[in-house]
Amino acid sequence: MPSEFDSRLLSFLAPWRNAPAWRVAFSGGLDSTVLLHLLAQLASREALPPISAIHVHHGLQAVADAWPEHCRRFCDSLGVPLEVARVQVDGGASLERAAREARYAAFAAALEEGGCLLTGQHRDDQAETVLFRLFRGAGVRGLSGMSASRPLGTGMLLRPLLGVTRSELERYALSQGLTWVEDPTNASDDYDRNYLRNRVLPVVAQRWPSAVETIARSAEHLAEADGLLGELAHNDLISAGARNEYIGMQLPSLAIAALAELSEPRQRNALRHWLAPLARLPDSAHWAGWRDLREAREDAEPIWRLVDGELRRAHGRLWWLANPWLGFVPVNQAWRDSSQPLSLPDNGSLRFEGEPPRGPLEVRYRQGGEVMTLVGRGSRDLKRLLNEAAIPAFLRGRLPLLWRADELLGVALLPDLQVEAGQGWILRWTPPTNDSGLS
Repeated sequence: MPSEFDSRLLSFLAPWRNAPAWRVAFSGGLDSTVLLHLLAQLASREALPPISAIHVHHGLQAVADAWPEHCRRFCDSLGVPLEVARVQVDGGASLERAAREARYAAFAAALEEGGCLLTGQHRDDQAETVLFRLFRGAGVRGLSGMSASRPLGTGMLLRPLLGVTRSELERYALSQGLTWVEDPTNASDDYDRNYLRNRVLPVVAQRWPSAVETIARSAEHLAEADGLLGELAHNDLISAGARNEYIGMQLPSLAIAALAELSEPRQRNALRHWLAPLARLPDSAHWAGWRDLREAREDAEPIWRLVDGELRRAHGRLWWLANPWLGFVPVNQAWRDSSQPLSLPDNGSLRFEGEPPRGPLEVRYRQGGEVMTLVGRGSRDLKRLLNEAAIPAFLRGRLPLLWRADELLGVALLPDLQVEAGQGWILRWTPPTNDSGLS
């Protein structure tokens, strides 16, 4: 018999009915138990993608060792395949955050391209999230709460129960005779979210019984406002000439002058949307770094340091450099077989197009004072050649230089420099990525 949730679930999931698979994040708790049961019932009447479940075992408490078996029995009763993923949680300032990051990394790894991960967060969770972020000083995006859908790995994360309250889920579970596990840590007020759930929201609901509904509704309004801010940022970034590459390298950049023409709030809005997939965003106190970059002299080289990398100013543009890019250490290497590409430690690879030059070859990096003798041009300082090619200063230290004894033969990114008459080779560099590992 169809439940009261069926039509709502089908309506929400309609855009993903042709996905290759649906995977349910199954903790064994009330929310995911109801979600998995609903989907299994729907699948018996509707043509849906293959449904499976994934349970992440964090290994943080002894009682949780019994949960995988509970989940397996429940999935077996529904005829749903189950995967148990065991993860290692790195302790730190926030065990909650570390466990969440480990969990979602496991989810992302389990998703096939185009697949969907369905989670059981509900309306009470949304209200709790909004309050939690409010007390941390979040802006419009943070106060819009959890999104109903967002990319995850190569697929999508879906939250089909955000419009349903916990009490509705519990009524359904009891009516269907479902059992679920209870995490004992949920009763501990030591965790901020538990404190909100156990102490704050019940008191608020005594005064305003519909508080959960109204908080969630405010989150929907803020999500709409965030969407409009996103459209504005998109237009402003186009005007600022946003691009992700520079001479074949992954080096995102923006034109500073175009951004500086906007009002301060619009500048920050554009930068937040530009930085969102690249780095964890700075708090309000750290935006002074943007002002320093924006107002620096043309010949200055200011740096705006963020958790996941740095922003540099060069040639009138703002450049993003991720931490892995910044950690490069130059290592000189002999190129013993020039017929094969040369792998450079943390710096991509080099190869020749055409017949390689003769002689023992070596790859080195800039020390300063290098001179290159060019056909028809004579000796030229490498610094001047790099200036003519408008190579940003922050990039020059990792440019591979091809040497034969004391003769500089080639420079990565500058394949047109000719050191031999009738030179029949070109030096090609495949640079490393400039990725923070964020999504």
